[in-house]
Amino acid sequence: MTERQPYRVVARHPGFELRRYPAHMVAEVRVDGTFESAGSTAFRPLARYLAGANRSRRAAPEPAGSERIAMTAPVLQEEGDRPRCWLVRFVMPAGFTPATLPEPADPLVTTREIPAQLAAAMRFSGRWTARAFERRATALGRAVTAAGLRPAGAVRYARFDPPWKPWFLRRNEVVLPVAE
Repeated sequence: MTERQPYRVVARHPGFELRRYPAHMVAEVRVDGTFESAGSTAFRPLARYLAGANRSRRAAPEPAGSERIAMTAPVLQEEGDRPRCWLVRFVMPAGFTPATLPEPADPLVTTREIPAQLAAAMRFSGRWTARAFERRATALGRAVTAAGLRPAGAVRYARFDPPWKPWFLRRNEVVLPVAE
C-alpha cells in the first residue's frame, strides 16, 4: 500500500478539516504550462528520481550509489511565482531528513524540507481539471475566512490516485495553509 502524508485533524468546520501537518521532505519540479499539463510534465523527472536517478547520502563503506524511493501520496501542485508556472511535488516517505534524502541527478528536480504547518483541507472526488480545483479553492478560502481563520500561504492541490483510477473514485483535496 502507498504511504500517505501524515496529518492530525485538529478541528472540523463546515466545508473543511483543520489539520496539523508535520515537517516533511519533498522532491519538486517547476514547470511551465497549463494546470492540466503541469502534472504530466513534472511526473517524468520526479519518477526518475524515485527510480534511482539520484545519489544516496546514506553512510556506506563504498562510494554512494543511487537509491530507490517508494512512491507516496498525494502528489501536490501549486502555482509558481509567475503566470502558467507550477510547482509539482512528491512527498517523500517518512523518515527522510535533509541529511538522508538522496541528491537528485537531474537539475530540474530539487529537494527541500517543508516546515510543520496548520492547514485547512477540503476533500472531493472527480476529474483533475483547473476548473474543479479552482472552484474548490475559492470555496475553501471563503469557508476558512468565515471560520475566523486567516490564510497564510498558497493553496495547493493534492491528487491521491493514479490516472487510470475511474474519475468518480479519485480522492482529491485543496489545502490552504492558515495562520497559527
